[in-house]
Amino acid sequence: MSYFTLPFTIPPLSLAASVAATLGVYGLYTLLKGFYQEYTSPLRNVPGPKSDHWFFGNRRALFNNFDGQEGLWTAQYGRTVRINHVFGYSQLYTTDTKAIQHILSNSYLYEKPAAGRYFLGRVVGPGVLVVEGDVHKKQRKIMNPAFGPAQLRALTEIFVDKSKQLRDLWLTRAVDDGGVARVNVIPEFGSAALDVIGKAGFNYDFHSLSDNSESTRDELHQAFMEISGSQFQAGFWDILKGRFPFLRVLPNTKVDNIISDSQATMRRIGQGLLRESRRNVAEGKSADHVALRDLLSLLVRANMAPGHFRGTATVRGRRSRSGAYVPRPGMIFLFHTVRDIDALFFAPISTAATWALFELATNPEIQTRLRNELLAVDNDNPSMDELNALPYLDCVVRETLRAHAPVPITFRVATRDDVIPLESPYTDRNGTVHETLMLRKGQTIVLPILALNRDPAIWGRTAHQFIPERWESAVSTPIPGLWSQMLTFRTVGPHGELLPLSTTRRKRTPTHDSESRLKALIFTLVRGLEFTPAVPSADIGRLAMTVVQLPMIRSEPTAGSQMPILIKPFSQP
Repeated sequence: MSYFTLPFTIPPLSLAASVAATLGVYGLYTLLKGFYQEYTSPLRNVPGPKSDHWFFGNRRALFNNFDGQEGLWTAQYGRTVRINHVFGYSQLYTTDTKAIQHILSNSYLYEKPAAGRYFLGRVVGPGVLVVEGDVHKKQRKIMNPAFGPAQLRALTEIFVDKSKQLRDLWLTRAVDDGGVARVNVIPEFGSAALDVIGKAGFNYDFHSLSDNSESTRDELHQAFMEISGSQFQAGFWDILKGRFPFLRVLPNTKVDNIISDSQATMRRIGQGLLRESRRNVAEGKSADHVALRDLLSLLVRANMAPGHFRGTATVRGRRSRSGAYVPRPGMIFLFHTVRDIDALFFAPISTAATWALFELATNPEIQTRLRNELLAVDNDNPSMDELNALPYLDCVVRETLRAHAPVPITFRVATRDDVIPLESPYTDRNGTVHETLMLRKGQTIVLPILALNRDPAIWGRTAHQFIPERWESAVSTPIPGLWSQMLTFRTVGPHGELLPLSTTRRKRTPTHDSESRLKALIFTLVRGLEFTPAVPSADIGRLAMTVVQLPMIRSEPTAGSQMPILIKPFSQP
């Protein structure tokens, strides 16, 4: 038998070189595949702006000016627009209400993009906010015991208590400062939200409002603060890792290390909290016992019943093909579930409350009318039903969520080819009019919530003004309204009420209860305090490239997010 031999020898590749070569080939394949999909994309002839940057595309314009640049796009190109993402990949940008309703009514056909779930999963963990499909259904089933009427009312009571503590803190500060205190309300609301998360989530007291000194913060407190701030530190390599999963095997970035260390601390302390909750449940303590009214204890009790997973407190899991973390069945998953509930209900409230106080300080006549309604209530501890029975408070909350949607923009990706119906036909670059839009599997859709909520074509000439009274009149406009990360879009009904989309198959947790907690916060603060602007309203802008809509001072662009407000005790005339 003869063998063919090369006239030269090939030196063996080192392991590092082999890995690098494999990654290079896979990366090249991914790029070529993406370029081919772009070349054959149905969006190729959809009108839209030119790319602003070879790498970022139109991303900077999209995030730097949520309702300014986008309004220009709609005015120039219509409600169906093609924009450029990283590396020039196209995205569908739409303010067409019929298209949006179709996308959100088929939530298992249009999922959160893998890159977005990757970034979100690193921060909030492998919970219901991150996973999709059957895993999402299973996790929602696990969460259901936390959303009974009694449990939600108990959470509102905790929120009222913390609102009072915040009010008293500001009253004391105003007295100490000679009657008026200048307060940056963003970190103050953050501390209140963190205290609520700890107490309502897993019966853990952070003492954030009682002592803000760095030296007294415990490990869990510090982990929450660091992981929450990590979203604002993502750099070039973090963006690439989100877009291209094969790059995630590369060495950790600074943000990766911050998140990894914080997650490790949370898992370690979470296991201890779980053991304590399981021990209390196993000892048969009453469900009304104060130590068992937190969400973690409720979920432990419900999921220790026959038919639910029971396993050990494992923290290991696996990565799905999309890069999302999928936990193994284990009780530690309940800790992640509670953190998801925290993200769903508590974290966005501080953002909405910040903008509500800004508008009340800027519009004293609105503040006075609201306070008069609140002072007419002879109860300092209102229930959920009592809060929801206050009409002008309801108008102020709705207008805040319209004019300052906590999450100004969100994304979806098609899991298969689809045809989207359109309310407003579009004309492509060849002059052809289309009443529907073809979408290919893998195509990303941009849903500009804030731009839609401020669209003059929908809300009229006053779209950019804060007018709570608009909710007192009959409204029948098919406009989606959003409550934060929950993505519960609703149709405005004939009497101004926010109605769930009847065609939505993917049920969500009750967002009206989150609004009740926002109402509880505003109720307590406005009854006891007066708010006036600390800086001209024109100097207040929005921080760019953030997940939630955070304010900043235009004249102090390097100072980060802040909302200074002058606060003094309210005294009856």
